[in-house]
Amino acid sequence: MIHIFKNCRRHVFLMVVVLLFVLTAGCGSDSSGPSPQANLPIVIISDVHFTPFYDTGIFNDLVNSPVEQWAAIFQSSSMTDLSSWGHETNYPLLKRVLDAAGQAAGHVLIFSGDILAHKFPETFFALFGKEDPEALHAFIYKTVVFFATQVRERFGDIPVIFTLGNNDAYAGDYQLVPGGAFLADTADTFYNTFLLGGADRKNYFNTYPAGGYFVAEPPGAKVRFVCLSTIFFSRNRPDDGTGTANNIAMAQLAWLEQVLGEADAAKKKVWIVMHIPPGADIFGTVHTYMDPNGQISDAVDFWKEAYQDRFLEICKRYADVIGPIFAGHTHMDEYRLVLDRDGEAYKALIVTPGVSPQYGNNPAFKVIILRGENWEPLDYRSVNYDLDLASSDFSTYYVFSEAYSTEMPLEASLVDLFPTMVMDSPHQRAYARFYYSGHDAADIIDDVNWPAYWCGIGKMDKKEYIECVNAY
Repeated sequence: MIHIFKNCRRHVFLMVVVLLFVLTAGCGSDSSGPSPQANLPIVIISDVHFTPFYDTGIFNDLVNSPVEQWAAIFQSSSMTDLSSWGHETNYPLLKRVLDAAGQAAGHVLIFSGDILAHKFPETFFALFGKEDPEALHAFIYKTVVFFATQVRERFGDIPVIFTLGNNDAYAGDYQLVPGGAFLADTADTFYNTFLLGGADRKNYFNTYPAGGYFVAEPPGAKVRFVCLSTIFFSRNRPDDGTGTANNIAMAQLAWLEQVLGEADAAKKKVWIVMHIPPGADIFGTVHTYMDPNGQISDAVDFWKEAYQDRFLEICKRYADVIGPIFAGHTHMDEYRLVLDRDGEAYKALIVTPGVSPQYGNNPAFKVIILRGENWEPLDYRSVNYDLDLASSDFSTYYVFSEAYSTEMPLEASLVDLFPTMVMDSPHQRAYARFYYSGHDAADIIDDVNWPAYWCGIGKMDKKEYIECVNAY
């Protein structure tokens, strides 16, 4: 009976979507803009990891030239091939992905972090010939400004909702300094070039320079964006012994609680954008703690336990306020269910695959399809660049509703998909194939390690995750 009811519900939803499409298509053309009923695409890109070091022959020109001349310098390079697996994003790949994303753009672009390449300071110092922090900071700032202006050139007047990645700092990986120079230097650039003023100026300049988090609500948006700086929640975040990192993390969580309470009172829906998601570091767990039989002796979490527990407790109280949550960091096409109700996981966190192919994935991004009148996510398509094909270009890799045969709104479909993948081999295989955006030669998801990937979707608690993997 439950199965019949679910099927009926799905068919009714599909009929409603089709009817809305027919009605909006038949509306008159007097309107100056798109109908609020029309489906709306939202582009999400993540983990670009742009490297200006890919052609060392132009390095000195970049150092000695204003950022306004960088595009011409990159275009003068004889290295025109796109970055391949094991490498960061070079200018040819950056240009190609931004062109493709710009063509798919809707009302906003979401960028979930990591502008800069890994080991940026180390690479700069090696090419520069000495450790000069002032020169490094100037070069990083120009790289950030270059990326921001390249995005703006492709997206016109579309606001960019962003968050910082763990590499986005002057000091290096996970080294963002609360109230430090990187936040101070980039605050105006991101507010003016990315947000286009689509955030309360006073509030933004109170919180972004302090810790990289803020609220944005661009004109015309049906939701309020809460952009978190989850770098401060990370287990990889070094402790400087002063308690500064803990203070900024707890202050940010207290701020999140306040912001969600204000949105609840205003009856506004909130979308949360972050870089590092909560839950298990699946790759780290499989490669560190899994034996040949698929059993794990321990697990690696992305966040410190106290911060994850506090975050999930806040989200549970405001579950009705929070819409989808978007993250990056893993470079893979995955999702997680961050809350639990009556023993079942729910509340979708969608991870966008990386542009950088460094970890063996194909470059990719996602386009979320929304119901225009209330911005409810209905579906998404993955857009990838198949590096195996010499004549490739960015194109649709798969559509979620088609790949998993679902007709419900996106979050409900993601919630339903999790338990079905235990027994549904075709869906298991699809999820494993899509995980690396079409290229998994380096780290194949197989029958042995599959439980670690499946349990990582719906088990946030470390103990429950370990038990789930070992009992699968």
